[in-house]
Amino acid sequence: MRAINNYLVVDKIKEGPKTIAGLIITENIDDENRYARARVISVGDQVTGLEEGEIIQYDKFAGHAITWEENVYMVIKSGDVILVE
Repeated sequence: MRAINNYLVVDKIKEGPKTIAGLIITENIDDENRYARARVISVGDQVTGLEEGEIIQYDKFAGHAITWEENVYMVIKSGDVILVE
């Protein structure tokens, strides 16, 4: 599988439970965070500045899920990436 044009295929990084002063903070409390972390799996031929394997943060409301070889990935546009870690 490989991305084309200005699309990226990414694998979401699932964050473990957060703790503050010994209290476990659930994902529901983190609704204010608009961005999700992911590892880039494939980069389209029109995308510049990103490479496979990089960790990015992108708008979590962008893109759509796709299943390939029993794994679920997200397909997003390069414009939805806000930073590279």
